[in-house]
Amino acid sequence: TVLELGRPRKTMACPTANPISRPFTIPMAYTRTQVQAGSLRRSAWVGSAAFYEVDSDMSLRPVKRLIKSKPTLEGAGVHLRRAFGFGNTSDFDPFLLLDDFRNDVPEDYLAGFPWHPHRGIETITYVLAGTVEHGDSMGNHGAIGAGDVQWMTAGSGIIHQEMPKGDPAGRMHGFQLWANLPSALKMTTPRYQEVKAADVPEVTDDDGTHVRVVCGKFWGKAGPVDGIAADPMYLDVSVAPGRRKTLPVETTRHAFAYVFAGSGKFCNASGPLAVPTEAVGWADTAPPAEADNRSLVLFDRGDELTVQAGEDGIRFLLVSGQPLEEPVAWYGPIVMNTQEQLQQAFRELREGTFLQPETRT
Repeated sequence: TVLELGRPRKTMACPTANPISRPFTIPMAYTRTQVQAGSLRRSAWVGSAAFYEVDSDMSLRPVKRLIKSKPTLEGAGVHLRRAFGFGNTSDFDPFLLLDDFRNDVPEDYLAGFPWHPHRGIETITYVLAGTVEHGDSMGNHGAIGAGDVQWMTAGSGIIHQEMPKGDPAGRMHGFQLWANLPSALKMTTPRYQEVKAADVPEVTDDDGTHVRVVCGKFWGKAGPVDGIAADPMYLDVSVAPGRRKTLPVETTRHAFAYVFAGSGKFCNASGPLAVPTEAVGWADTAPPAEADNRSLVLFDRGDELTVQAGEDGIRFLLVSGQPLEEPVAWYGPIVMNTQEQLQQAFRELREGTFLQPETRT
């Protein structure tokens, strides 16, 4: 956006939410400046007026793509919606798949996910309503309830089942995210991290923005899930109606947001797009729609993102991780680095040697 300044002084609002939140004055000495997406810094003083320019070390993440999750049938006949997965997932690396299994019709989910194998990945299950009962080849069993998280590292191989049970109202709501394991850890010993709702730290900002920190560090809180190869950040973010919020995300990470309640607009660094996002000039842009329920927003590089909540507020998962940048050989529930490794895994399944000795009960 090029700002033409024809008066001695021009006062304008900062185009993005950042530490410089007050209006600022550009003196006549600077008759033209380019304000690009990102954060601003004070670069010079003229009299009592400060001149601000883009800080190259701080930048707003452009919206790379907006995706509507698609209906999918999985397991023994579970109806869910898939935001991404089973295709070219390089833009999401180190993540492979995100399923939204929110459903209010018991016959559409009770068949569940009977015994099946995994190798080479981690699965992250986050439940909002209802219960998921699980068991595995290591003898583990239990249930994940509302607000709980299960982070399973499949590593060298595990066989397990996940059977959803609705709450008294028939609701079974939650998400499952798959994260890839680096080649050095593909054959690591399987393990679980199960976290009860009360142990997931929560933080509320002064403007009412509420965040549950499942994994990673955010606003001074550290999530209870640790030791994950991709060093992910997994947040459940709620922004109050009408609020605009800027959230930090490390530049080197791939990041996406998945909206599951309310609606909103994500500020876009590169100008208006034909997707439900808003350009840097918030007040001057009228996008055709908004990112609403079951919308996934994939971000490009940058170190912060900005969202404007709609009239009902907005709630979304914000997930980011360090890309592995390794080859992916993937079929069904098994993800390796080469076709030879993948074929070996399925050969072991046929021959009954898939499970390592320490993972057998």
